[in-house]
Amino acid sequence: MIQGTLNKMKVEQGEKIQYSLYLNDQLINMNERIGSSFTMELTGAIFCLKCNSRTKTSFNQGFCYKCFLSAPECSQCIIKPELCEAHLGKGRDPQWEQDHHNQPHYVYLAASDAVKVGVTRDTQVPTRWIDQGASSAIIFAETPNRYEAGKIEVALKSFFTDKTNWRNMLKNQVDDSIDLISEKWNLETQLPREITDFITDDEEVHTFNYPVLSYPGQVNSISLEKVIRFTKVLVGIKGQYLIFEDGSVINLRKYGGYQVIIG
Repeated sequence: MIQGTLNKMKVEQGEKIQYSLYLNDQLINMNERIGSSFTMELTGAIFCLKCNSRTKTSFNQGFCYKCFLSAPECSQCIIKPELCEAHLGKGRDPQWEQDHHNQPHYVYLAASDAVKVGVTRDTQVPTRWIDQGASSAIIFAETPNRYEAGKIEVALKSFFTDKTNWRNMLKNQVDDSIDLISEKWNLETQLPREITDFITDDEEVHTFNYPVLSYPGQVNSISLEKVIRFTKVLVGIKGQYLIFEDGSVINLRKYGGYQVIIG
């Protein structure tokens, strides 16, 4: 039995995606758990992933209320890049913004049951796509900062969704007819010059093979607020979700900061 505070799983690209879960300083190789019984139990404690203080409620996947209001990781431009002010030297923490948001960013197209548009820092490729459970992805544009990437994303929302249908993703409902290269270049004639100037020549389509023995026909989400302990057979991992034999799933990222015991 290992006790620690939940955070998002670390991912590594390979023939199959490799997942690791760190509980404090203890490492769990999650791929090795697939096909075996998996137990998770809440201790009742929640700790802020930013300041490590104990909190009654977790906000924004792992923050106490004070950090939720003040931490740059919780600022509006995380969800809405077009609101970013890092390039202006502004933000909740201007130095953090310079280091993380006033840096090269990609606008990408990812495929699953539909084409999704998104934004990520160049250093987060392919991690961002794997965390979202994408089947494949292509870089659409490269920008010097998060703000410019956000403006392009807003324009592309007229053509594509910016949300992942997590239920379809976990059932592996993939539209195999999607051609990301064609989708990318079809946009070139439909967008203004101030956007097309950022389009890259990169046509590499990144594909991902998740460690899943079987996908559920129906998906039932486990709520740790209602189920404080469970034991189930782990049959796969996709995105930041654990998939169990009975069709139930749990999004570990959602419960960042929760202290658990895993066996």
